[in-house]
Amino acid sequence: MKTIVALLTVIALASCEKKAETAAAAKASAAPPSAALSKVLGTAPAAAPQAIHNVRTSAKPGDTITISGKIMGNISPFVAGRAAFVLGDPEVIQACNEMPGDKCETPWDACCDTPEKKKQGTATIQVVDAEGRTLKEPLEGVGGLEKLAKVTVTGTVAAESSADLLLVNATAIQAGK
Repeated sequence: MKTIVALLTVIALASCEKKAETAAAAKASAAPPSAALSKVLGTAPAAAPQAIHNVRTSAKPGDTITISGKIMGNISPFVAGRAAFVLGDPEVIQACNEMPGDKCETPWDACCDTPEKKKQGTATIQVVDAEGRTLKEPLEGVGGLEKLAKVTVTGTVAAESSADLLLVNATAIQAGK
């Protein structure tokens, strides 16, 4: 009998801890986005989206582009404490959960793809302020943005972009498209 009571106590405590973690995570993401971020989130893209790998070869700093993909391509696709994330091109890289039989716990990292494919198939998306600095607020969980979410982004190719890094200053981000 004591074993059963002890087991039920452990289960109840574990359940309470999980609920507390979930509540804390919900509270952290429940903060309303700033006005600058709200202007960008949920805004309709300006043009038909293109695949990231097609845009990488032709886009130059200052160009306005519209791309689509999934939030993936890195173990931590969201930049902690900043309005930035990695957008992956599903035509080039693949989330592990799309591979039959794969039991990967972090399918968004596209760990089965080579570094070269990840470079070709990803873009870094950021929301910047009037001075061009990345906003100091997290994006994960805001406006439908989560790991493996489908996202369409319109923005300007940042001056810091290079052949190795496509960096986009977003003017419109729409999840689920």
